[in-house]
Amino acid sequence: MKLIRNGSQPATPGPAEYFTGKVRIDPLFTAPEPARVGCASVTFEPGARTAWHTHPLGQMLVILSGVGWTQCEGEAVEEIRAGDVVWCPPGHRHWHGATSTTAMTHLAIQEYLDGKAVDWMEHVSDEQYLQGLQR
Repeated sequence: MKLIRNGSQPATPGPAEYFTGKVRIDPLFTAPEPARVGCASVTFEPGARTAWHTHPLGQMLVILSGVGWTQCEGEAVEEIRAGDVVWCPPGHRHWHGATSTTAMTHLAIQEYLDGKAVDWMEHVSDEQYLQGLQR
């Protein structure tokens, strides 16, 4: 058994290359091989969000606190709240983050395929992001 103590792994800011706004990533675990799952707690301040991205084996989001928005390409922006669970299928282009007025924290759980868990793309434009206000 391996015990990872709370606070033993430093938080990092979400890189500007992949995020808009203030984002904090708290790594929780990457399971040792042959397992391939990893998990982080991600906190988005109001207005913060990911860039468009996909996951080779999909991603599960568990909303822990606050209110956020998520969107799969070609679909409407959806509001997500504490207690909600979102499944993003493999290869499905999407983004997620806080609303424009409320912070949001979620667990991001994904599997690695050939050492890769995410493929990052371009930033979500302000126009795309603010579609959440039109719900």
